[in-house]
Amino acid sequence: MTLTPEDAQAFLEQGFAPWVKALDLTVQGIGPDHAVLTMPNTDQLARMDGIVSGQALAAMADTSMVIACMGHFGQLTPVATTNLDTQFLRPGVGETIRCDARIVRAGKSLIFAQATMTALPLDKPVATATATFFCP
Repeated sequence: MTLTPEDAQAFLEQGFAPWVKALDLTVQGIGPDHAVLTMPNTDQLARMDGIVSGQALAAMADTSMVIACMGHFGQLTPVATTNLDTQFLRPGVGETIRCDARIVRAGKSLIFAQATMTALPLDKPVATATATFFCP
């Protein structure tokens, strides 16, 4: 089965905690080894000077990599984050943050993923993340 962005968006809206839904993430694309999500830069997510908070970026990265895992499985399969490491490169300013998540390696019980978050329209990377997910 191949998931569509609409399938992943519906799962995002039904299967995630309210505080994750408050990030207002939109699934732009999904495939067997990747997912692309966007998040608007709003006052609710920003620190001083309109900079997106690190907590919002880390949650976006984790969620995007979870959606990429679902693309790998081709179905809405739950996974559990066992490790998340986020590196902040520069202030997240602009209108939108795009997260490009990809599966690096998928084993029988663990999936390794990477994500890059880019500020738009500046098209500058603001953070990267790696994560490991357990597949129950």
